[in-house]
Amino acid sequence: MELDDQVYDQIVQLCERGNTLVENGQIEKAIEHYIAALDLVPLPKNNWEASTWIYTALGDTYFLNCDYEKAKSDLYNALDCPNGISNPFILLRLGESLFECGEMDKAKEYLLKAYMLEGYKIFFNEDDKYFELIVDMI
Repeated sequence: MELDDQVYDQIVQLCERGNTLVENGQIEKAIEHYIAALDLVPLPKNNWEASTWIYTALGDTYFLNCDYEKAKSDLYNALDCPNGISNPFILLRLGESLFECGEMDKAKEYLLKAYMLEGYKIFFNEDDKYFELIVDMI
């Protein structure tokens, strides 16, 4: 199933604008754009590939804003969307969010999955504490 071209174009525009806003430090406005994009996706949201990247963008933005509970929620949603479970970035961010929420066993699980898919390179630009959590398991 594919989204209507016009709806898809609107979603892409909203997400691109959201990405620009994140880069400019306008987190709240970026979140508004991502939510507006998600609102355009038909129900059930988890059936659509667009939801995968919208939920990921939301989760990443909440993570960058240190709102780890909301990040965790959106990243779990992203996992349930097409190709979400095999996306190493989603697994990484979810693991990091779980770490920050104090859920260390679950954090290890998702960080290890990210490592298994991408290797150490996925941790290059991340705080060392996340890789250190799983280093004994590798």
